[in-house]
Amino acid sequence: MSQPKIELDGLLAFPLTPFTDDLELNLDAFAHHVESHVDAGAGALFVACGTGEFSSLSPDELAALLRTAKEVADGRVPIWVGAGGGAATARAGVAAAEAGGADGVLLLPPYLVTGPPSGLVDHVRFTLRDSGIPVIVYHRSTGVFTANAARELLTIPSVAGLKDGFGDVDLMTRIVTAIRAEGSGRARDFLFFNGLPTAEMSAKAYASIGVARYSSAVHCFAPEIAHRFHRALSEGDNAVLDALLDGFYLPLVQLRDETPGFAVSLVKAAARLRGHKVGGVRPPLTEPSVDQLNRLEALLDRGASVLAGLGEGK
Repeated sequence: MSQPKIELDGLLAFPLTPFTDDLELNLDAFAHHVESHVDAGAGALFVACGTGEFSSLSPDELAALLRTAKEVADGRVPIWVGAGGGAATARAGVAAAEAGGADGVLLLPPYLVTGPPSGLVDHVRFTLRDSGIPVIVYHRSTGVFTANAARELLTIPSVAGLKDGFGDVDLMTRIVTAIRAEGSGRARDFLFFNGLPTAEMSAKAYASIGVARYSSAVHCFAPEIAHRFHRALSEGDNAVLDALLDGFYLPLVQLRDETPGFAVSLVKAAARLRGHKVGGVRPPLTEPSVDQLNRLEALLDRGASVLAGLGEGK
């Protein structure tokens, strides 16, 4: 089975999953949130993934989110969806994504268990058996690949790329080199993504090793900042990159690192401060304190000021 070349360009966005006050799925709010991402110029949407609280969602909720995103986007941008967990659960998730008309799947790491590199490749092979939907494998946590194991992913036709959430630039250099050096058209077209939390922090380093694509959580609440940073990165405009990193991204990460789970909770809180009705987070994630919210609001204002100082406006 051969796979057509996958194009995923521009700034990739990972929508939040809105909940009601009693933490039930809020599809109306989700529809508005998806539209906001499309209107802001996202290159593709990855729904119900890490930022979308995949681990807290039921199969029915995943299907409803995919269906809603497809209806709202209406072909304007590709819609990818998360799948993962144990081997059988991951396989069922991939099948549901294919049946639901997703453009692709982000395959999250195995649930709890770890195995040798060959076992990780076999996990992907088992999960994707008989499936033709394009898949990006998430390299992180219990799913960290060696360079040789990553190269073996080329033998699984539906695997279109690898997304790094592990954060080892040396290892990713080895992986990119091993795959590109294989020399085939498939190896040339294989996609790499920087999927670290607040990926802008490491974007310059990853771009230098051939991993220029990245996903931006900031797109959920300040797409104007996210797009200006992305443009500066593509243009090699280090003055703009440094201004945004120093004035916005570095203090955002400092606040994010205060509490486990804030890679999602803080993003959702920022979206609420910007007027998005996304609700709270499901446990075990927790909400920011009043003090943290006040500092987050001040940081959002500071980001807007930095952007205005670059001549971009709000």
